[in-house]
Amino acid sequence: MKNLLVALCLLLGTRVHAQFFKQDNGLAHTFSIVARDEKTGEMAVGVQSHWFSVGTSVSWAEAGVGAVATQSFTNKSFGIRGLALLKAGKTAQEALDILLSDDPGKEVRQVGIVDAKGNVANFTGKNCIDFAGDLKGKGYAVQANMMLTNEVPAAMAKAYEANLNLPLAERVLATLKAAQKVGGDIRGKQSAVILVVKGEATGKPWDENHLVDLRVDDHATPLVELERLLNLHRAYEHMNNGDLATERTICHWPCKNTKRP
Repeated sequence: MKNLLVALCLLLGTRVHAQFFKQDNGLAHTFSIVARDEKTGEMAVGVQSHWFSVGTSVSWAEAGVGAVATQSFTNKSFGIRGLALLKAGKTAQEALDILLSDDPGKEVRQVGIVDAKGNVANFTGKNCIDFAGDLKGKGYAVQANMMLTNEVPAAMAKAYEANLNLPLAERVLATLKAAQKVGGDIRGKQSAVILVVKGEATGKPWDENHLVDLRVDDHATPLVELERLLNLHRAYEHMNNGDLATERTICHWPCKNTKRP
């Protein structure tokens, strides 16, 4: 039964893709979260999907600006244009409204946006493949489509709010794991991403983008691999901080953001 359902979904996807999508855009039936940490101002987007290299199409973020997740029948321009609108002073909801206003394929889109002030907005088109839905909370928005059950958005929201004590990247990972635990993508799992940026821009993008930028493009258990990479990332953070402290002692001047190659 599941194989038949997937075949029907893919057939539908082919027809809709022909109407609304350019050749270089793809499908990203998936679950995701966009969020802002109220204490640090950091912003993040996290995703898992049964789609190769989902991080190249769904997740977008810029320090001091916001984060965007664009999925379902993905319109990649929503990432770049969404961030540009936020940078121009639009709120998350205003940016989303503008993006959808001239999109003939909006009913197969799913989008989540958070801005640098913590405003959130999301949208699930009425023709997104079930189970599809979204939820919003204080400083975060979760969205999912083509899920095995309708429990995914609620499970994600619950997990995010239950882990407010964790750093933002770890909180996002916990949220993604909760979605997978209640079923996740009906097709299975393949790739995942966590992207975290600073809450304020410094005019030095080499310092601010990205605090965490981890992708698993093709793996049998992408969240397990993503967790391993995040732990490794934290270990290297400690090592780099130690190297920087040593360099400052040797140089007797404030070296900035030096990292071991």
